[in-house]
Amino acid sequence: QIMSQVEGQQKNLVQAIEALPSSGPLSALDQDLLLLKATSAATLSCLGECLTLLQQSMHQVGQHHNRTLSSEGILGWPGPKSHSMEQLKNGALSSLSSASANITWAIVPSASQDGQALQPNTEVSMLASELILVEDEITDTEDNEEEDLGVMDDQRSVILHLISQLKLGMDLTRVVLPTFILEKRSLLEMYANFMAHPDLFLSIAAGATPEERIICFVEYYLTAFHEGRKGAVAKKPYNPIIGETFHCSWDVPKDKVKAFRTTGASTISKDPTKELGQDQSTCYKLRFVAEQVSHHPPVSCFYCECKEKKMCVNAHVWTKSKFMGMSIGVSMVGEGVLYLMEHEEEYVFTLPSAYARSILTIPWVELGGKVNISCARTGYSATVTFHTKPFYGGKVHRVTAEVKHNPTNTIVCKAQGEWNGTLEFTYSNGETKVIDTNKLPVIRKKIRPVAKQGPLESRRLWQHVTSALKEGNIDAATEHKHCLEERQRAEERQRAALTTPWKPKYFAKEGDGWLYLNPLWKT
Repeated sequence: QIMSQVEGQQKNLVQAIEALPSSGPLSALDQDLLLLKATSAATLSCLGECLTLLQQSMHQVGQHHNRTLSSEGILGWPGPKSHSMEQLKNGALSSLSSASANITWAIVPSASQDGQALQPNTEVSMLASELILVEDEITDTEDNEEEDLGVMDDQRSVILHLISQLKLGMDLTRVVLPTFILEKRSLLEMYANFMAHPDLFLSIAAGATPEERIICFVEYYLTAFHEGRKGAVAKKPYNPIIGETFHCSWDVPKDKVKAFRTTGASTISKDPTKELGQDQSTCYKLRFVAEQVSHHPPVSCFYCECKEKKMCVNAHVWTKSKFMGMSIGVSMVGEGVLYLMEHEEEYVFTLPSAYARSILTIPWVELGGKVNISCARTGYSATVTFHTKPFYGGKVHRVTAEVKHNPTNTIVCKAQGEWNGTLEFTYSNGETKVIDTNKLPVIRKKIRPVAKQGPLESRRLWQHVTSALKEGNIDAATEHKHCLEERQRAEERQRAALTTPWKPKYFAKEGDGWLYLNPLWKT
């Protein structure tokens, strides 16, 4: 069979390259040879997938003519078909956070958590409000800035060597990526950074009509992603370990929270010398908790509430990463629900996919895919499309949105622009509004110092990795990261031996999703 011969020749090529000395004029780590390995493997994988699709088509035609034709009679390439085909079907990357606006190369360490029987948890041992002392929280001083450096030559060799072992469409859940591509925060904290403009979030409930409320939600949604990505280079947050949590809050000045349609947002300039939200009596308190509830599949949950405004959001996100040649794609599978108790409205929303492009040179991030926001009670819905850059020409980071009243099939608002730049909104009455995301004031989150955090809270858990990365000590960061991963594997083996499933602290499994144990609508 020709494919088998080609596969054998490609294997010989790889062995010949790997047999070369590690140094000298022609070494096994020569960039051109590593690129040859990666390209040949990707080409062979692509041909294999094409052959499989062709065989499936032939098989279906054969079955149509002869129902007794068995699948064993079809010539096949003895490569792994079913798994990669499933990845292609599931990996359409249709639909953060970020989701996420920063690239969440949410690729999980290769710990084994198979067979995890996560049961609904009906016991509330310690609620977030009881565990987290508000008086301990201080304004966050982390800037989340990442160095805008390209991939260094030695790092490129490592990435090339890794790429040469991957196949197109391959699920990267169990692939451990090199430490130098890590950014200095956990994925759970990245989700908290979606709330960098909590005044816009709280303004949703201030809308006088259902139409105003969903438009305010779309305005908040489109401005939520840019602040999560500090720096242009795509780096990957830490993969949360199972049981990891992140807590924070915001003090939001009450005079900043209002239902605005065509006023205000674009005219407010960011003043770095002015710290918003210090006076408790003039502020709304917005609380946030996130938890990693599952490791395989990797599922993160987060919950955010403001009791005074009688609103909260509950979300669960399963990050599915996929190798795409010179890019890595991450689907954010799951959904969130915004609850406005005062209006008895629930808004269901999804998150876009994220892509790391040009991973061999200067990696950069873009969002892609169509997401939906809908409220069944009011009949309003919105479609938001994140446009990926065309191969030739075209702009980057484009986004368009449309808000519709479904019973009357009326479009009440349209938006276009860049999710990390300027956004223009046009309303049904002809009015327009421009929001420059870079000029929106950022309200810093409040978080307890590491010394007062629990052992499984993100910043304390990853503190040594973060310190090593800040010092540029990649070896030390890798070692600390490896220790955390090994501890996770050991604990999972112990649970497997005792047949005791993992029990999340703040969330319980309900149907296909997860719910916070003590949400605002229960209290």
